[in-house]
Amino acid sequence: MTRVLLVTPPMIQVNTPYPATAYLTGTLRAHGAARGIEVAQADPAIELLLRVLSRAGVKRIAEVLSARARGKRRGPPPPSVAHFLAHADRYVDTVDAVIRFLQGRDPSLALRIVGRELLPEGPRFAAIGEGGPPGDDADDGGGDGDPLAWAFGGLGTADRAKYLASLYVDDLADVVRDGIDPRFELSRYGEALASSAPSFDPLRDALEGEPTLVDELLDAITAELLDAHRPDVVGITAPFPGNVYGALRIGRVVKARAPAARVVLGGGYVNTELRGLAEPRLFDYVDYVTLDDGERPLLALLDHLQDPARPLLRTFVRDAGRVVLRTDEALHDVPLRDAGTPTYAGLPLDRYLSLFEMLNPMHRLWSDGRWNKLTVAHGCYWKKCSFCDVTLDYIARYEPAGADVLVDRIEAMIAETGQTGFHLVDEAAPPAGLRALAERLLARGVTITWWGNIRFEKAFTPELCALLARAGCVAVSGGLEVASDRLLERMQKGVTVEQVARVTRAFTDAGIMVHAYLMYGFPTQTEQETVDALERVRQLFAAGCLQSAFWHRFAATAHSPIGRAPDVFGIRLRRGEGTPFAENEVAFEDPTGVDHDYLGRGLRAALYNYMHGLGLDEDVRRWFPPRPGRRVPAAQVDPELIVRALAS
Repeated sequence: MTRVLLVTPPMIQVNTPYPATAYLTGTLRAHGAARGIEVAQADPAIELLLRVLSRAGVKRIAEVLSARARGKRRGPPPPSVAHFLAHADRYVDTVDAVIRFLQGRDPSLALRIVGRELLPEGPRFAAIGEGGPPGDDADDGGGDGDPLAWAFGGLGTADRAKYLASLYVDDLADVVRDGIDPRFELSRYGEALASSAPSFDPLRDALEGEPTLVDELLDAITAELLDAHRPDVVGITAPFPGNVYGALRIGRVVKARAPAARVVLGGGYVNTELRGLAEPRLFDYVDYVTLDDGERPLLALLDHLQDPARPLLRTFVRDAGRVVLRTDEALHDVPLRDAGTPTYAGLPLDRYLSLFEMLNPMHRLWSDGRWNKLTVAHGCYWKKCSFCDVTLDYIARYEPAGADVLVDRIEAMIAETGQTGFHLVDEAAPPAGLRALAERLLARGVTITWWGNIRFEKAFTPELCALLARAGCVAVSGGLEVASDRLLERMQKGVTVEQVARVTRAFTDAGIMVHAYLMYGFPTQTEQETVDALERVRQLFAAGCLQSAFWHRFAATAHSPIGRAPDVFGIRLRRGEGTPFAENEVAFEDPTGVDHDYLGRGLRAALYNYMHGLGLDEDVRRWFPPRPGRRVPAAQVDPELIVRALAS
């Protein structure tokens, strides 16, 4: 019998488990019994957060910071720490109750929280003291001196309380970051150490340096998991740079306390940033590093551990001090239809926190409430966008699952978790696949609530959107990107602004909320085009096509068409000498000379207000901060562009 323990390292979303271990556990249960595999999963990320945000954890934080304040130091503490030290006893007394409330286990506390007397209100609360969202100087219409009336009106006690409790948690997270461990944030840990890192030295120095209080807690959690599960193999998923430090810290403890156990590292970070791995010191903390979908590589590795003559698949090892990729082309990935049903068995589903940090109802789906995760199709059926990692397996290998297979999995997950909310985690769920899924849900009488990522295809007609709504769809997200037809064509997005307007309006008319991913700073994008893009986005919000959006700064990635052929897109990459430890985002020179950092501040300010229904009738130039001697140009867009598109 081979005992496998799958873990998600800190930090990551706090409202629901990251799905990687649930997917892998489902596969190992479906295919591992005949191999003598026993699998368990755990979430050290949520456990670490709950230990930090506990009466004992906050008390230790207060002791450390108080001792430091009594010692010799220059300058005043950061505002977050100063406020915490002034109210430390209140934080210690209230933190357990607030966490229980955010876990849904003490709803009656809402009445005390909204009274604004129970919680110590730190710097994060400053934003709600003026009667409207930050950055807006328009009349909020709140009335009666209620600073939250603009968002919640006279109702919504539970939502008000959750919002205030979320600000309280944010304040405490700021205290930990500013006073205890600068690597710590609610959804990431040590991100700067790992993201496109040219050298492994900073990670190694942090891992071998003096541990912080957060480090000590994570080490203790790992030791407890080893004692409880006695694993032969520990599989660690690192989906993002903000999980890598925690992943290697877990691996470090495993190697010290259970040297016979093998440590396997995989996940999205590995798949995008470590494809050229050549750093042997990484293997001081792990034994194997697997690429791309983990199901078949992990099964092959477990077979290999039982019989070393069996081959490995897409797996890095250290051999005689060098990193070597072992693979066998005769092995094939597990088809999506055969991968098994994801399972959350062993994860503490009642301990996750539902945060309400953003008052926009669409935006809160990412942090409020727990969602079962499901994939309609592996990869992307479009796979042409020039900024996307279309050369990598997670995009390039498109493989849908059948509708009945999906509904079977949905029913099994509902039976296991007791929850009927589903987040479809596809790169872009195909319209035909969603139609088939909706029809089977309705035919089989399965009632769920779901949302997911799509492309704004013209196939999403009003009729299809209405069908999806009847089958439980409440929200979709998709890429409008640069909101410029010239640049959309250049990035091979396959949509136009007017098409996006009609598709998004079809969703909203069906009662489905829409979130748009937006991008600025794309190669050759001028300042005028950026301002024009904001004007089109303003019109989309004003016309009721969008309810939420987010601007991303364009990044050239090593595995995208732009990263592979930058000269075609008019940019020059700036790569350092030698082989980097990790590489994903690549610095580049854009000959346009546009100050995208300056423009980004205005774009974000505008969106924040648009998502709250504010400033939609105003000139888009108002959102850009003043700069000496120059103002952004006026938009050169037909003021009726979106209205005409919808009318046609």
